Amino acid sequence: MLPYHSAEQVHEALAWPVLVPALQRAFAAGATVPQRHAHALSERDSLLLMPAWSDDALGVKVVTVMPDSMAARTVQALYLLLDRHTGAPRAVLDGEALTVRRTAATSVLATSYLARDNASDLLVIGTGTLAPYMVRAYCAMRPAITRVRLWGRTPARAAALANALASEGLPVEACAGDLDALHHALAASHIVCAATTSRTPVVHGAWLSPGTHVDLVGGFTPAMREADDDTMCASRIVVDSYSGALHEAGDVIDPLARGVIPRGQVVAELRELVTGTVAGRTDREQITLFKSVGLALEDLAAATLVCGA
Repeated sequence: MLPYHSAEQVHEALAWPVLVPALQRAFAAGATVPQRHAHALSERDSLLLMPAWSDDALGVKVVTVMPDSMAARTVQALYLLLDRHTGAPRAVLDGEALTVRRTAATSVLATSYLARDNASDLLVIGTGTLAPYMVRAYCAMRPAITRVRLWGRTPARAAALANALASEGLPVEACAGDLDALHHALAASHIVCAATTSRTPVVHGAWLSPGTHVDLVGGFTPAMREADDDTMCASRIVVDSYSGALHEAGDVIDPLARGVIPRGQVVAELRELVTGTVAGRTDREQITLFKSVGLALEDLAAATLVCGA
């Protein structure tokens, strides 16, 4: 029987100070990452396959998205790690734990190149599965952060999550759920992280202050928008990968298609920052933006770390 790494085991193995540098090395080394395979099982149900391989490792994540399912979770995932040289299966890992860990760690890695070193005020927009891991990763890897605000459209959920994170010793507080509160929080924050599945923007460029770094992690289809046109126009834009973002990220695809931003405004993919090919932040007052849709290279790097490969 294949070894199975539960969610608890995945989280335990992927401590932020270990995972972030491992992802940095993985982006620098590169891997073969085909376009994500998305298959419509019905009008609303989908199957996603995310393979990747390098000279030393091979793996694939299998994800189902079934919004009308009676199961407790509408999105479920497993990761299969295989031997690169024989093709033999080596291990199966909990895919959701792997995903939230590598997503948050990748954002923190990108932020190390794009945010100001002294950024101390973090705003996280969203109260779903990913949000608490974004808070934990940022606070663990950026000790300058002394205040975290959490905003969601359902104030009770935001308050409950903020209280849970505060009980872990993190400097988290909930904002009110109205647009005025969001406006104030956007203007006051040095780092803004949006972790939603919104189809209408929650980050408004007119409300951002000079020097802000924007981290968009929630949208993963062309129909999703977390940031408005003003944000995209004002920003120095970096993506996790050109292949993914230019095919799947509505925040990038939509304004490009309408001519709102030129292609040259997407200045780099993360590998280029890691290798020093392209600079990250180039001006203290600059607004920077990182857009990720999720890259199978990240899953592969995290899975091999869990399994000790």
